[in-house]
Amino acid sequence: MGMGSEIRENIAKRAAQEIDNGMIVNLGIGIPSLVPNYLKNKPQVMIQAENGILGIGPTPLQGEEEETLCNAAGYPVTLEKGASYFDTATAFGMIRRGCIDLTILGSLQVSENGDLANWIVPGKRVPGMGGAMELAGKAKKVIVVMNHVNKNGDPKILTSCTLPLTSKQCVDLIITDMAVIEVHETGLILKEVMAPFTVQDVMKSTGAKLEIGMNL
Repeated sequence: MGMGSEIRENIAKRAAQEIDNGMIVNLGIGIPSLVPNYLKNKPQVMIQAENGILGIGPTPLQGEEEETLCNAAGYPVTLEKGASYFDTATAFGMIRRGCIDLTILGSLQVSENGDLANWIVPGKRVPGMGGAMELAGKAKKVIVVMNHVNKNGDPKILTSCTLPLTSKQCVDLIITDMAVIEVHETGLILKEVMAPFTVQDVMKSTGAKLEIGMNL
């Protein structure tokens, strides 16, 4: 099912809470790209993009876009003080060397052990996996933001992914329109429930076993 702009913004705002000042962060397309709008009190965060930028700022106001300045998905961005440009090889070198503290990615499915499937639905044409495989495997922490269920109402958090994997056992935290779920070595832990949903709503919409967090 679709997701309204207010819900998307709320997910991005919650994801921003996981970012500490001083981190180098890479953001996927979609909801993750909204996260810089909620980092005004964290001036030392540096957002990195695979096309060769370090220091991405909030989304520009309509009419104030710079046509030559965009993120890896081609969407307009702004720059923070101290930002820098470099080539794509350097950008991926940062990723492969483990310099990214946190990446926030969208996803099609996540399994109970943290497997990530976010690059292709069989039978549909896509340009390729992009940097998701590298980020999922090399970032120090991986957060997934997404709808809790797909457009047919089926769970996207499953015992095992049914779509082709991007990377195995890489996801640390899942933030959806319904809940915040931690991927632990013993399984999935429900940490927060988003209004107006209940614990029962989340359990019903999840295709894997959930443990209730002690501080829920």
